Amino acid sequence: MRERFTGRIAGVGSTSGTRVVVGRWDDSPWGPFADVMVEDAAGHRVLLAPTDRVREFVAATYSFDEEVIEPVAVTDTPTGWQVSTPSLSLRLDVGGRTPLGTALTLVPARVATSPAWCSLVDPVARVVLRGVRTRGTAGGDRREWYGATSVVSVTSIEGEWRGVAPGDLAPVDPPCRFGFSSTPARPSVTSVVTTVERAG
Repeated sequence: MRERFTGRIAGVGSTSGTRVVVGRWDDSPWGPFADVMVEDAAGHRVLLAPTDRVREFVAATYSFDEEVIEPVAVTDTPTGWQVSTPSLSLRLDVGGRTPLGTALTLVPARVATSPAWCSLVDPVARVVLRGVRTRGTAGGDRREWYGATSVVSVTSIEGEWRGVAPGDLAPVDPPCRFGFSSTPARPSVTSVVTTVERAG
């Protein structure tokens, strides 16, 4: 059984070492939702999920040291995104399309988001983008494919994680360790279709 999630993934690092990945899903098997994954400088990984159903699904696919159910809101601002939860307040300023994003637009979306294409380009992604993969094994006998269609840069961040400012924008380095793939090291927002296949 395959499930598809269409949306955007924002990945940013900070000078404090905290790295944040925000999933903003416009279309999913359960309708629109957003979730957040945070890894601090010590390697502690936290999932922020809006419902228990989302928490169970994400935690079965990725690995965390802590899972928290709380409201997750992602709204548009004149310059980017505002991510708001009881634990996290994060403003992302978004810039133009990156060179990678421009290259991705040359591939028809129907092709770029297919598992077959994701499998084909995975060896290239591993070499060109440290920590990034476009296919892999997710937990519980699941397989997963990331089909990206565009990438835009994140130019600045501001906010708080559990009451502490994360510092200025920095690369997502070291790569996040939630699953088989991290976001690109360059802070960015990737338009993506994620396909998850599970037995039964």
